Amino acid sequence: MATRFPTRAVEAASHLQAFVLSGVVTVLALRAYLEATNYPQLGGGGLHIAHVLWGGLLLAVGLGIPLVFLGEWPRTAGAVVGGVGFGLFIDEVGKFVTTGTDYFYAPAAAIIYVAFALLVLLTQAVRGRTGRSRLTPAERTANALDMVLSGLPAGLTDRRRADVRRLVRGAGPTTEAAVEQLLETVPRREPSPIRFRQRAADRFRHLAVWATRQRWLVWLVVAYLVVEPVLIMVAVLLDGVTGELDQEREWGAVVGVTATALVTAVLSLRAAWLLRSDRLEAFRFFKLALLVNLLFGQVFNFTVNQFGAVAVVALDLALLGVVTAEHRRLRRAADRGDPGEAP
Repeated sequence: MATRFPTRAVEAASHLQAFVLSGVVTVLALRAYLEATNYPQLGGGGLHIAHVLWGGLLLAVGLGIPLVFLGEWPRTAGAVVGGVGFGLFIDEVGKFVTTGTDYFYAPAAAIIYVAFALLVLLTQAVRGRTGRSRLTPAERTANALDMVLSGLPAGLTDRRRADVRRLVRGAGPTTEAAVEQLLETVPRREPSPIRFRQRAADRFRHLAVWATRQRWLVWLVVAYLVVEPVLIMVAVLLDGVTGELDQEREWGAVVGVTATALVTAVLSLRAAWLLRSDRLEAFRFFKLALLVNLLFGQVFNFTVNQFGAVAVVALDLALLGVVTAEHRRLRRAADRGDPGEAP
């Protein structure tokens, strides 16, 4: 019996990632521009053309591009344009959750962060459900045919052809032969020259791989994860003693930051205690502490510190990368029967 659900796209997570990244960059660039130019307004004579309107327009354009054109490029372009539109839209959320249409409403930064955090979680969920190993043979064949047909006008590179063959592998000799025959009708295209963006991305990946293999960096991250939440609680306590907290308007957010710091401190101290006996479990706790901070603590942090919290999020993401890499290394060592391999 044929499935009634729509066919999953193997590259769906990549398109969602492009949407999220373009949206995040738009919000950060827009906030920086508005602050540098003292928040100019477009309009006059009693009219104010808010950038939420441009956001809605770009969202419509981003949706329209893949509706009008076929192929991978229009999908990617639609995701990027739509992401820019979403960034322009969500940036003005403060105006729509307050009676006074307050663009500078303090929790607006937290709402924006939550929106993008949920999109990141959605992207990861989609990535887990649309990998080649998770698609049915029929879905893999449909994606392969989509790649082939999209390449008819301009041709397919050898790398793209290899992707098509991997998708239909195991779908049956008849299907594989039919797709191979169809590939022969598609013109060959030379790959595009490596651009500066691609070279920069490759260098960044190599740097990240090098960094996660440095033992001293792992231990530096461990020390930071243990000390940082304790310092936050001490700082809040000192502000309470000196009276600086009396001037804080967002008391709920301060309590949230403190409570999250307490939870992450407990998790990190538990992880540090386990380091000598079970490093695999220890780094699982370190990873959990970072996720708690990213998913909950930074929501309150954005309310208190506004977009100054972006630097902290970037640091936490870098730490999560190091901890995740070390956790995977220890897990691979345990699978090989060498759980005592030291970092």
